[in-house]
Amino acid sequence: MAKNPLDSGRRKVLVTTAALLGGVGVTGTAVPFVESMLPSARARALGADVEVDIGGLQPGELKIVEWRGMPVWILRRTPRMLADLETLVDRLKDPDSEAESQQPPYARNRYRSIKPEYLVVVGICTHLGCSPTYRPQPSIPEVGAWWRGGFFCPCHYSDYDLAGRVFADRSPAPLNLPVPPHQYLSATRIRIGDPSG
Repeated sequence: MAKNPLDSGRRKVLVTTAALLGGVGVTGTAVPFVESMLPSARARALGADVEVDIGGLQPGELKIVEWRGMPVWILRRTPRMLADLETLVDRLKDPDSEAESQQPPYARNRYRSIKPEYLVVVGICTHLGCSPTYRPQPSIPEVGAWWRGGFFCPCHYSDYDLAGRVFADRSPAPLNLPVPPHQYLSATRIRIGDPSG
């Protein structure tokens, strides 16, 4: 019996159509499955570097950004603030951050920063993880007349100077505030995160 050329052509069309529809179905099923294994946008953001424009930051002003789920403070210090850093060194627990390295090598100096004018620290108290408040005015009642400005944690009265160094008086916090890895991309732009990024 001879093959009908019409049946052979129809069969090829049906096989090709079925293969294409099957391929679309497999792709349609595989894409959501593969995407479900990728980290979410929130997870990617938690590990991502953060770029910050500091061009509009005024002297004495504090800017707060989020990096890896933590508040990072960027403080533009005034000349008076920088001068005051030296006046209270004898009151600090660890003025040179020698107890435990809380800053990258490029921030191991008396200002704990790359540029003295700008401080970049993680704004979480090293005692129990509260977030201290920025108190730039001198002589606040909670601390005393010797206070020249800094960061005060109202939870358990830990206090830090304007370089993020913890005071020794009554502060239960054991360490200075950490300086996150960061770099200047330009005079007015900072990247917080992996400097090789």
